[in-house]
Amino acid sequence: MDKTLVILAAGMGSRYGGLKQIDPVGPDNSIIIDYSIYDALKSGFNKVVFIIKKENEQLFREVIGDKVSKHIKVEYVFQSLDKLPEGFSVPEERVKPWGTAHAIYCCKGVVNEPFAVINSDDFYGRGGYASVSDWIEKTDFSGDKFKIAMAGYLLKNTLTDNGTVSRGVCEVDENNQLLDVIERTKIQRVNGVISYTEDGETWNELNEDAYASMNFWCYPPEIIDEIESYLIKFLETEVPQNPLKSEFFLPFLVRDLLNEKKCTVDVLETKDRWFGVTYKEDKPDVVRSVQELVDAGVYPEKLWE
Repeated sequence: MDKTLVILAAGMGSRYGGLKQIDPVGPDNSIIIDYSIYDALKSGFNKVVFIIKKENEQLFREVIGDKVSKHIKVEYVFQSLDKLPEGFSVPEERVKPWGTAHAIYCCKGVVNEPFAVINSDDFYGRGGYASVSDWIEKTDFSGDKFKIAMAGYLLKNTLTDNGTVSRGVCEVDENNQLLDVIERTKIQRVNGVISYTEDGETWNELNEDAYASMNFWCYPPEIIDEIESYLIKFLETEVPQNPLKSEFFLPFLVRDLLNEKKCTVDVLETKDRWFGVTYKEDKPDVVRSVQELVDAGVYPEKLWE
């Protein structure tokens, strides 16, 4: 079965500074995207789609695309502000991208098979890709509800020592079906306890074994047409109220689909530790962690030889 990995790489790393997606973290100048594609390829994916800004195309081709295209089919999708359903236009002075769900809308006509979606600057580990690939193989996508999956990471495995992180904390039932995702924008370990704050002063404890959404989703291709209908609603109702900053995110899409009983979401547990460069200070830990995996034989020194 064909399986596509869609990599969200159109955003600049605002807190990190610069185009962190192409910052080397491993031997042979490998970047995080290298390891994501390598793990996906080892898990049965046979196409990768980069969602990027048009102006970064040549850079991405040189750094990653041309290299991996010898091993897996590669396509590019350009996320731009003016890529909107017919009848809509970009509000004057709008420069902020429309969000991750809009990025998937931009894949219309390019992605026509079950696909996983990941962030370009997150190191997810092999387990998530293997679980999602296996889920695609076993899932009957027919029926009146969209079948969606999410790689569920234990919250305690998704933190950084260098500041707060934003996570979608998941509520699941006894069958590991997703019931809700609650966005917590400031999470960190405080006095040894994982906590979040909304006002910067009061800290509330979280279950460290709760599932966290790391924006690692898996969808049937038909979801893209559904995204278009939700995008139209977003443009009609939310954008007029906040024309310069409103965004359309994948977790919000999933929540709406769940609330309207249009989908089921299987949460696929992975015990892998996430790491990424949320902050510049994270990079040494990422480099060290990658080297440990290379030393353990999980990855070769040179991925693409």
